[in-house]
Amino acid sequence: IPALATEPQFAQRLREHLEEEQLLDGRYRLQEVPGGRVALPMLEEKLDQLRLPQEMPCELVRIQDPIPSRAARRQTPAQKLRDEMRRLLGKSWSEELERDVPRAWQRHGDLVLLSEDSFRAVSWEKLGPVLWETVASALGAQRLARRGRVLPDGMRSPSVTLLLGQDGWVEHVDNGIRYTFDVTKCMFSPGNITEKLRVASLPCSGEVLVDLYAGIGYFTLPYLVHAAAAFAHACEWNSHAVEALRRNLALNGVQDRCCVHHGDSRQLELRDVADRVNLGLIPSSEEGWPVACRVLKKGTGGILHIHHNVETPPAPAPTQTLVLQAETGSPEGDSSDGKVQHPTDSGKETLRARIRPAWQRWAEATAARIRGLLAELHGQPWTTSILHIEVVKSYAPHVHHLVLDLECRPMLP
Repeated sequence: IPALATEPQFAQRLREHLEEEQLLDGRYRLQEVPGGRVALPMLEEKLDQLRLPQEMPCELVRIQDPIPSRAARRQTPAQKLRDEMRRLLGKSWSEELERDVPRAWQRHGDLVLLSEDSFRAVSWEKLGPVLWETVASALGAQRLARRGRVLPDGMRSPSVTLLLGQDGWVEHVDNGIRYTFDVTKCMFSPGNITEKLRVASLPCSGEVLVDLYAGIGYFTLPYLVHAAAAFAHACEWNSHAVEALRRNLALNGVQDRCCVHHGDSRQLELRDVADRVNLGLIPSSEEGWPVACRVLKKGTGGILHIHHNVETPPAPAPTQTLVLQAETGSPEGDSSDGKVQHPTDSGKETLRARIRPAWQRWAEATAARIRGLLAELHGQPWTTSILHIEVVKSYAPHVHHLVLDLECRPMLP
């Protein structure tokens, strides 16, 4: 960076002069240079405004390894990035460009994934490769990519452009589980971490899991690594996700406890194998419900984890209710309409999360639909019980990603 070198006795006066003229670069400290002199860092874009004061002998030099100031060390990465972009653009800097600089991004190891609205103005294009090198340096990254819109190909394939670097393979660690994937080919949703943590805590010892929408193993791996599922059948039709899934199973040492089924899960030939089925597809996993019913063990049944985006109409006042265990399709047949029944055990609460009426109505309707599918498939009545409704996140005003834990059991003759 450019700097003015002067004798120590003139350093304070020169600093005051540069600050008054707004030429001092506050990101770096004053430092000694050969000859016992002191160098004051300057803003590169303002060199043409420099007027050397005659009463203070000084010389324009270059500092190869400038030392960051304390203030610069306290900067957030977003502040540092904006400062670097302002310096890079110099006189071309504008409020419009500042709005184009991202304030948040995803970090995967040495790769930073920028949002789709980052650096879209035409002015950035004139900088060429130096732009991405500067951005990477400011963010402490070696590689850069920019996210686009999810492609409407039925696989939720990302539209990601690699801006700096040779490939998009990265590694991400969640709850002690290692995930590797190519950011230009596969999606990774950090917003699902709460559900992955919940899945990891479920009591699945000795169980067989079928994950109908496995992806790169978002939920398959927590079931195997932490929830102690005995075996998993992971279904995925995106070849890029399947490649990452196989790598991730090996990375976490559970490849011998999982069978990967590459193809459309609606065509899955499995049946009568699962104690638990994960249906982690949004906005709706409804197309997978018949398959989920088919793979459940017909003699004992099991639990379905059904993901869905549910629209919640705004209410004028909070009218949330406390959900109790919902048992439908009881032997007496008094709940064939799918209404929630309160358990007889003194009204003991089995779910202590407050949910909204729309969520409860969706859960009841889903329980009734699954009960009908199971009865039609097996030619005998089944019961379906709402165990839990988990709120994962909100996607938009009044739209929430929910997970229904639904227990499904055949009725004994």
